[in-house]
This record gives sequence, C-alpha cells and structure tokens, in this order.
Amino acid sequence: MRIGVLTGGGDCPGLNAVIRAVVRKSDTRNSRVVGLRNGWKGLLDPSPMDLDSKMVSGILHVGGTIIGTSRTNPFKDASGPEKVLKNFKLLRLDTLIAIGGEDTLGAASKLYDMGLPVVGVPKTIDNDLAGTDFTFGFDTAVSIATDAIDRIHTTAESHNRVMVVEVMGRHAGWIATYSGIAGGADVILVPEIPIDLDEVCDLILRRHSRGKSFSIVVVAEGAQFAEKPGEKGTLILQEKQTDEFGHVRLGGISQVLAKAIEHRTKYETRFVVLGHIQRGGSPTAHDRVLATRFGVYATDMVHQGDYGKMAALQGNRIVAVPLAEATSKLKTVDPEIYNMAKEFFG
Repeated sequence: MRIGVLTGGGDCPGLNAVIRAVVRKSDTRNSRVVGLRNGWKGLLDPSPMDLDSKMVSGILHVGGTIIGTSRTNPFKDASGPEKVLKNFKLLRLDTLIAIGGEDTLGAASKLYDMGLPVVGVPKTIDNDLAGTDFTFGFDTAVSIATDAIDRIHTTAESHNRVMVVEVMGRHAGWIATYSGIAGGADVILVPEIPIDLDEVCDLILRRHSRGKSFSIVVVAEGAQFAEKPGEKGTLILQEKQTDEFGHVRLGGISQVLAKAIEHRTKYETRFVVLGHIQRGGSPTAHDRVLATRFGVYATDMVHQGDYGKMAALQGNRIVAVPLAEATSKLKTVDPEIYNMAKEFFG
C-alpha cells in the first residue's frame, strides 16, 4: 500500500511526531509512505518525497513539519478537486492521511464524498475541532502561554502595572481559558463572550482596592468588544486581506484593550502579544504521546479501509469519528470550565 500524508494549515508542535508514527507503523505493515509537500498544494502541484524510517529518525521532539504546510484550499478554484483526484492517481497512491484542523479536514471531508480514500488526524493549537476531547499542539501552546504569564507576573508586580497578554484563539478561547487558569490571571477574555469593558475595569479596580498593585488580563486574539449589551462587535485585525479559506489575519486586541483599561482606571497598562511563539518549538510530552497515538491509529484505519473518518481522543481512548461530524461545527469553550475560571477573577 502507498500512503500519502500531508500537513495543512498553521504549523503546530507534534506534526512531526504524527509523521514519524505513520512511517514507523507503516513499516510493520510493509507499506510505503509518500510525503505531500505544503498541505493540499502537494496534490495540486505535486512535489512528493518518499518517507522512510531513516528520514523520520530524530524528529519526534522537533517542532514544525518536515513536509511543509500551507493554507492552500483545493476548493478555491473549480478545477481544484479534480486536480487533487487526478494527481492522487498519477502518484499511484492508495490512500491519504490528512493532518490538520477544521479547514484541512473540511476539505478532506468534501473530497471523501468525491471518492478520495482519506483519513484525518486532528491538529490545531486552538483545540476547537469537534469530535475529539483534545487536539495535539494545544497542550504545548497552553504550556508556552502559561510560562509567559508566569514571567509577566513578576514584571507586573515590580512596576505596579496592569498587563494584558494576547494569546491565540480565533473563534474559541481554549488557550486563553486554560493558560489563564494555570497562570492565575485576574481576567480571562474569550471570543465566545463579548468583552464588557465596564466589567473588566470594575474587576481590576476591585482587585486594587484590596491592596493588590498589579493585574493580569489574558485575552484571545478573536475576542470582540460588545457594541451593545449581549452583542459582539468588530474583530481587531492586522490586515483585511483573507487567506484561501476566507480567514482574516487577527491581532491587536490587547493593544486596544490596554489603552482602554489605562484610560478608564488610570493604572499604567502594558500589552504583550505572544503570537507565533505559541506555535513553535518542541511539543510537550503530552502532545508527543497524543500525536503518536493519532498517527498509529490513523495508519491502522487506512489499512482497514476505514475512510472518511478522523482519529479522535474521547476520554482516554482513540476512536474513529466521521470527518463530516468533526468539521460540522467548532468546539467552543465549555461554559462550565469558563464559569469556574470566573470564580478567580478580580
């Protein structure tokens, strides 16, 4: 069996661990693995690379992806899907393992309906993919953000400042919520709940009235100010240009928020944008193990012909869930977890 493998969307700690697992497991099944470079581009403009055990040796702990990634959308052009199916045959592939998030696996689900024998592996640091309790890369991003918050605590306390920390999270505030809880943030702001500036400033003022001289605010990049009570406002953007899946480039909410907090509370306020630091570097032990489990399970799925599904973590077990189900909606922050976090605000 010839197995194609691609990594799509944003890079993420643990991608190489999945690739390694697929190759090593395939070796035991006398199958060959072909790396398709740069996401779906690898089937639109093929530049394949044969992967063997020697090539994946030593990559378990390495961040990024050895086969490259991109945000290429095979459905952007009308001829894209047919090119994918044609090149899949020209490369003499029997099956495909697509590693990615909502966009990559959403495309995989559509292509499966068109006859592509594909299996998915869930990857997104935002942890917003339905059907799986956790995605690999999330634990690493939370660990990096928590470490940053710990460090920011000391400078905030030394200078008696309010510090606003911006973390990733376009539609879901999982990183903000988990890192905020772990880092002891005084306010956590997520895309799921419009920002009430009065409430944020009241929490900070209440905290300072108790003798505290500093505060930490963690905000997800996709959080929005409420224009009216109960309504969301406008996203803060770096630029209006969209990628091939229609996503704008977010960034800047922390700067706007810091300025507003300082204006209202009169406390000196600074902001920090963690950005792509959350994506880079070595995956945590948890993500290495999870990514390996996903890779092994996905390889078993293709050998069993269990196509149109995604390897997923449910409880402590890896199971197969339909791609259509996994990409039908975003997994937003559990209100129970966020409400628990609110107990420690202010």
